[in-house]
Amino acid sequence: MSVENNSSNFLRNIIIEDLKSGKVNHIQTRFPPEPNGYLHIGHAKSICLNFDLADEFKGKTNLRFDDTNPVKEDTEYVESIKQDVEWLGYEWDNLFFASNYFEEFYKRAVLLIQKGKAYVCDLSAEEIRKARGTLTEPGKESPDRHRSIEENLDLFERMRKGEFKDGEKVLRAKIDMSSPNINLRDPILYRIAHATHHNTGDKWCIYPMYDFAHPLEDAIEGVTHSICTLEFEDHRPLYDWVVGECEMANVPHQYEFARLNITNTVMSKRKLKLLVDEKVVDGWDDPRMPTISGLRRKGYTPESIRNFAREIGVAKADSIVDEKMLEHFIREDLKLKAPRTMAILQPLKVVITNYPEGQVEMLEAENNPENPEMGNRQIPFSREIYIEQDDFMETPPPKYFRLFPGNEVRLKHAYFIKCEEVIKDEQGKVIEIHCTYDPETKSGSGFTGRKVKGTIHWVEASQALSAEFRLYEPLILDEQMKAEEEEGKTFLDYINPNSLEVQQGFVERNMEEVKAQDKFQFYRHGYFNVDSKYTTSEKPVFNRIVSMKSSFKIN
Repeated sequence: MSVENNSSNFLRNIIIEDLKSGKVNHIQTRFPPEPNGYLHIGHAKSICLNFDLADEFKGKTNLRFDDTNPVKEDTEYVESIKQDVEWLGYEWDNLFFASNYFEEFYKRAVLLIQKGKAYVCDLSAEEIRKARGTLTEPGKESPDRHRSIEENLDLFERMRKGEFKDGEKVLRAKIDMSSPNINLRDPILYRIAHATHHNTGDKWCIYPMYDFAHPLEDAIEGVTHSICTLEFEDHRPLYDWVVGECEMANVPHQYEFARLNITNTVMSKRKLKLLVDEKVVDGWDDPRMPTISGLRRKGYTPESIRNFAREIGVAKADSIVDEKMLEHFIREDLKLKAPRTMAILQPLKVVITNYPEGQVEMLEAENNPENPEMGNRQIPFSREIYIEQDDFMETPPPKYFRLFPGNEVRLKHAYFIKCEEVIKDEQGKVIEIHCTYDPETKSGSGFTGRKVKGTIHWVEASQALSAEFRLYEPLILDEQMKAEEEEGKTFLDYINPNSLEVQQGFVERNMEEVKAQDKFQFYRHGYFNVDSKYTTSEKPVFNRIVSMKSSFKIN
């Protein structure tokens, strides 16, 4: 994929300088997700960054799965990640798994032991945590820190053979328990986990920690620029230590950038998994989820997400992006692509009493006034139609220009109609409106005899197609999340009860052949996407992607 607009950023400038100085003669990046959940919009930023930088400088990008934790990983996640990267429009040059390097990792760990740079420790995870010290106090050495090289080699081999239980022993690096960087206080390199791995099965019962495996993977693959988010900045000295002490031929360098934070959006894979496990949502691809699959099902396009990721840029300091910015890019992408059509979400029947009974005429309507190349369509019109309930008020407020007793409005693509009578049920609820129409006012006829201030949309009743509409709000609002630290509360206690509203209504008959992922603009309501999970041949289900307008502007 070619990148047409490369805004300058510090990572791009580093690459330019590295190529210019001869520090590197090619560019190799990687996108290295852990397959323990579905990717979210934050990962999309990283995908775009790594692939775009490599593409611009005619380099290569690997897709690599950091699958070092068999307890949390699954092939379902592997396949979903591959699908998401491809859907975003990128092609990886190589597909790798950290688990393919397990034997190499083991050999490098043995090398560290032989150099006196690693030892087997019998402390529990809690004991190790307590002994690490604080930012102001040094850590305490493990009683096992001075085991002989021979004993450590023997114990580590026995760990591999499965002689010990989970948590009974770990392999730790021997660095500096008084280092001001806590990550260098003898970090764990290997732990025991008697669990079946999605890729290697039961071949291994010891697994490398991320901080040990990741730099080795980069070195093995010849990565030149290892790009990660800011929380790994304090891990960089350990990254460099592992590469150096393991005597890797290739020496990659780690660079950190600010992760993506969006208002009203949970960006923790752990929390997203909890939403799925607790059935707060109907899966990882629920349109309320910030996952790439959720955004795809909601109706976002790959172009809109790529443009969003490129616009927000790359920074060294964390910040929060307004969710309206992401919505801006899907509006911009769809305004020339999505056909306009009419849908009624909360129907109110209108009977046009002076229109001939049994007659149906076809009216012409443009599919997208902003894109004439999309052509026109024919829509039926008859004596009975549906309008939106909120397009009628029996006692309207000032400056209400839609339908009310005695008022005249234009039906889009059709005629002027005038409200003559209101029909109510026994409870006094309005159930039907009787109107008259003026045949001289047909849209496109050039009628100029009088003007009306209101235009409303409608759907012809006899041929209308029943449809379901799903309207979304954020699952958790920022102001609610701020209260998360209250005693005994979790973010699940602040789920927005209005995050999903389901309405039953009608669409034009030309929607009979819609397919999953087809996108439309429904007049006044916004942009909608045909849902891939609940749509049936008898009844389409539409997810609202975004409302019609926003005050958000790109600076």
